[in-house]
Amino acid sequence: MILYEYPFNEKIRTYLRLEHLFARLFTLMDRTDAIDHHFALITLFEILNVGARAELKPDVLKDLDRQKQALSAFRGNPGIAADVLDRLLNQIDDCHALLNNTPGKLGQSLVENDWLKSLRSRTSIPGGTCEFDLPAYYAWQKRPGQQRQSDLRGWVEGLIPLFNGIQLLLGLLRDSGTPQKMVALGGQFQQNLPQGRTFQLLRLSLKQDLGAIPEISANRLVASIRFVRHDADDRLHAHSADTPFELVLCS
Repeated sequence: MILYEYPFNEKIRTYLRLEHLFARLFTLMDRTDAIDHHFALITLFEILNVGARAELKPDVLKDLDRQKQALSAFRGNPGIAADVLDRLLNQIDDCHALLNNTPGKLGQSLVENDWLKSLRSRTSIPGGTCEFDLPAYYAWQKRPGQQRQSDLRGWVEGLIPLFNGIQLLLGLLRDSGTPQKMVALGGQFQQNLPQGRTFQLLRLSLKQDLGAIPEISANRLVASIRFVRHDADDRLHAHSADTPFELVLCS
């Protein structure tokens, strides 16, 4: 099965982008080759670019507060496991406290790091990080892999509260939806969305062997999906076969 996700608003779009970038960063950091750590730094700079919005930290804190209030309403409900609820609420409190206690703007120390600043300004230039342009960076790449890993962990440490908060919020959002079996007749699907609910994320799963790729568009009123296929001519063509898939709307 292949899972596709489509955000309904810019805030969730930002959360998903950051989740994607952090996953790539952690994968690259776990390796020890200099080339992997080079792309780990480029990914770190991408995270700083995406996370540069001044309202990002307040947005995550507000969403954590909102989730805590919503979940607290289930206290005393006989159908809810009290220990699981308490554990989740404690997790929200921990994420909120760590993020709230992070001083200043997220990643500010990295932005003000002169060595990283000089490297960041060169990464947008094709081949701009060659040894004759940045000998100090070239020397850093020649250090033992474990030492470079230690440096990377130190630079990323201040961003971990943001990652933890976004990871928790997206997990709760994904768990809020109920899977539905659907079929796109002739590769086309459209569904009017229930009114009175604000959906934030659409999740679509389908079998990989179908060879179908969903092109999704959605707003607060309707979700539309058109399936295409990637053919041998390296072009996308309409996938006209009836296509079964699983749909989850998360609010």
